[in-house]
Amino acid sequence: MNYIFFGTPAFAATILEKLVRAGMPPVALVTNPDRPRGRKKTMSPPPVKELVLGLGAGIDVLQPEQLDSAFIAQLAAYRADCGVLAAYGRILPQEIFAIFPKGIAVVHPSLLPRYRGATPIQGPILAGDSETGTTLFLMDEKVDHGPLIASRPVALRGDETYATLARTLAEASADLIAASLPGYVSGAIMPQAQDESLATYTKKVSGTDGFVDLDKDSPETVWRMVRALNPEPGVWTMKDGKRMKILEADLVGGKLVIRQFQFEGGVPRTN
Repeated sequence: MNYIFFGTPAFAATILEKLVRAGMPPVALVTNPDRPRGRKKTMSPPPVKELVLGLGAGIDVLQPEQLDSAFIAQLAAYRADCGVLAAYGRILPQEIFAIFPKGIAVVHPSLLPRYRGATPIQGPILAGDSETGTTLFLMDEKVDHGPLIASRPVALRGDETYATLARTLAEASADLIAASLPGYVSGAIMPQAQDESLATYTKKVSGTDGFVDLDKDSPETVWRMVRALNPEPGVWTMKDGKRMKILEADLVGGKLVIRQFQFEGGVPRTN
């Protein structure tokens, strides 16, 4: 079984590292081009490229600026059975679907059809769910809509942050791919249509979504937001006429305890 991996951020890097170490490396990696980062605008590779170069696994790294016909022909030359996509960050044209006999299997860190959309990791934290999970499904022309190959539940303790849950779901996603992708490619696993009546949706969050009113919002709500929305876009409030970021908080005896905060223009401070 040969596959091409599409991915860019740390979430994708965690998945790919586990797949490589499990003896399932892709024949090629497709990721975004290097970009300037930091205050000095130093050209830096995406996390998944850094991983591949560090592993020295002999995986070809492709970083197209344009997903044009020349790039599609380059992909087709690998004669891969399928693609595997995990947070690539770009919309793939239909022409790329067509070069893979078994299509493109997409990782989505929720139990589809729940939490379709841009923020499936934050969604269960904000809702206070006791369970989330990860799903492998076949890409089609709609967002997070294609038939399900397999899914794996992940229990929630109730104190997860975005960072810790993203890592947990990335590792679970790698295990799911390793367990189910070979069966799908061989024909042993037949994808099943999603139940549209159970679909729920998330949206991309912005800075305004991170505002809390400590006098009106419940401690539980603020605590969930701090865990779900840090580091981006962050949670903030107004205190003494100044904008204050809430970087860390706990819920103790039903009361919100702010552990770390930062006033605009200042440095992080700890209570």
